[in-house]
Amino acid sequence: MNKILDVKNLEINFNTYAGKVYAVRNVSFHLNKGETLAIVGESGCGKTVTSKGILKLLPKNISEIPNGSILFQGKEIINLREKDMNKIRGKDISMIFQDPMTSLNPTMTIGEQIIESLIIHKKLKKKEAETEAIKMLKTVNIPEPEKRMKAYPHEFSGGMRQRAMIAISLACSPKILIADEPTTALDVTIQAQIITLMKSLQKEFDTGIILVTHDLGVVAGIADRIQVMYAGEIVETGETKEIFKNPRHPYTLALLKSIPTIENENKSTLYAIKGTPPDLISPPKGCAFAQRCDHTMKICLESRPENFNITDGHISKCWLEHPSLKKER
Repeated sequence: MNKILDVKNLEINFNTYAGKVYAVRNVSFHLNKGETLAIVGESGCGKTVTSKGILKLLPKNISEIPNGSILFQGKEIINLREKDMNKIRGKDISMIFQDPMTSLNPTMTIGEQIIESLIIHKKLKKKEAETEAIKMLKTVNIPEPEKRMKAYPHEFSGGMRQRAMIAISLACSPKILIADEPTTALDVTIQAQIITLMKSLQKEFDTGIILVTHDLGVVAGIADRIQVMYAGEIVETGETKEIFKNPRHPYTLALLKSIPTIENENKSTLYAIKGTPPDLISPPKGCAFAQRCDHTMKICLESRPENFNITDGHISKCWLEHPSLKKER
């Protein structure tokens, strides 16, 4: 498979009144053409910041990228001017934002918002763009697309707004779709419909998807690979089956234990990870998960762990995987 996106040693900081927040710390990953990569972790771990950083959508007055490389189709885009980034956003790399109600423009009809993107990026005439917009609404299974073109976002249900966001994002056939918590505010039935829709559209457009979520249950049926993020770092990455079958990092194990299953349906409470994530204004010297981990050793508190290969493509950032410390787990 061909790498369509290659992120290396990415660092993102925020300058706040309380001090500098080291939100993303030395993150590296890649996305292959037509692949779905899931970024999973607790709220505040850096998932959304990483994805917005790729598109340079972070607030310019307080954010900075002191280090890193973002290669899109082999071309460095991290230092592109805003004018040049606008040619990529929506056309080559699109994003579905977490809350469609606040992401859609309330003063424009759904049709106008799709048409705008087609006119800007595909240089279509208005009539051609209208025809293409109706086709996109049909593609995302919105009933009566000709009529719905004239509706405003507040006239759509949550699931319909999310479908409209997907239609806008895919209108220009992007090579990469970043989906930031696309099913969070939806009920389980609609979640399943959105996931099924994304999978079918991915096959149709051969789009690479970066799925940002805190829900490992959602990624099980759609992701090819998973990378688990904690305190601004990627702590484990591997193929989806491998992560579910053989999780190695204590944080990944804890996330999996917190998912409701048939086996624990009679228990009164679900497993909860003790403690809270570290303050990234002053990141810990050693492993960021050490204070919440059941396997903490002295080295975990003193030195940041390296990336250790478990199998081909399966990597865990944990001292337990060091050859001299490795245990049967």
